[in-house]
Amino acid sequence: MSIGKFPNLRLLHIFTTVAKYHGYTGAQQELNLTLSAISNYMSELEEKLGFIVCRRGRGGFSLTPKGEAFLQQSLSLLNAAENFERYTASLSGEQSGVMNLGIIDSTVTDPRLPITEAISQFSERFPLVHLNLQIKSPNTLLQGILNNELDVAVGNFSLQGNSVIAHPLYREQHWLYCSNQHELFDVRHPTVAHIAQMRMVTRSYWSQAELGKRGFKHSTASVESMEAQLMLILSGKYVGYLPEHYAFPWVQNQRLRALLPTDYGYQAPFSLIFRRGRSKEILVRSMRDLLRTASKSHKARH
Repeated sequence: MSIGKFPNLRLLHIFTTVAKYHGYTGAQQELNLTLSAISNYMSELEEKLGFIVCRRGRGGFSLTPKGEAFLQQSLSLLNAAENFERYTASLSGEQSGVMNLGIIDSTVTDPRLPITEAISQFSERFPLVHLNLQIKSPNTLLQGILNNELDVAVGNFSLQGNSVIAHPLYREQHWLYCSNQHELFDVRHPTVAHIAQMRMVTRSYWSQAELGKRGFKHSTASVESMEAQLMLILSGKYVGYLPEHYAFPWVQNQRLRALLPTDYGYQAPFSLIFRRGRSKEILVRSMRDLLRTASKSHKARH
């Protein structure tokens, strides 16, 4: 294949995004392109390559064997191009590019994670860097790190693997809550057996084993975010776990009550993670150091 026929990075980006979403429709929003435009770009890619990378039609979307192999090489090349851009920017003395930071939801009310302080200092240090802040579930954050879609992530991660470096930050306290609309709210001494029979809302990313450790055999509702969990608890039909800092204003207003704190409570260890081999990158290293320093400074003050 001659250089003139080699696919440009834009075509590779479109291809990898289509593969990521398993089709054209899912890739539309991220690419900000119409279906016809995506189809035209994919046809151009295949024409330059001289082989078919994917099948699309009534049978659904699927990569061809050559498409699977080409996808892995495309991802490697795009990652290398991003690293090259960062390196070139560092040589010029004006660091630019994008910092993709992922955080679990409902951390803005947690004083032990001064995320706004770290972001402020990062933005002052790197005014030309575009900050892309994403709020996701722990599993999605971890996958984003593994796929190099995120540079740094903060949250509670149960499984990390050898490809991820983790720096412990602190432990987040969770209690089991019911609302003032719930039948248990005015029960002075509810029993464990009584509470265990209540309708419980859980996080969709919790395994059955994790649910069991929290005192319940099954749940009757699931959510992706703390805000959704709070909504269901406030409805008066469910009990559920919330971070202490997030529930505090509602407890103060007597809208929420923690149930049997000595029996129902746990601490979620929070850590900062990034992909192994990226610690020397200036943006990753700087965000890591700022978050760790901010967290340690809070501990020292309290």
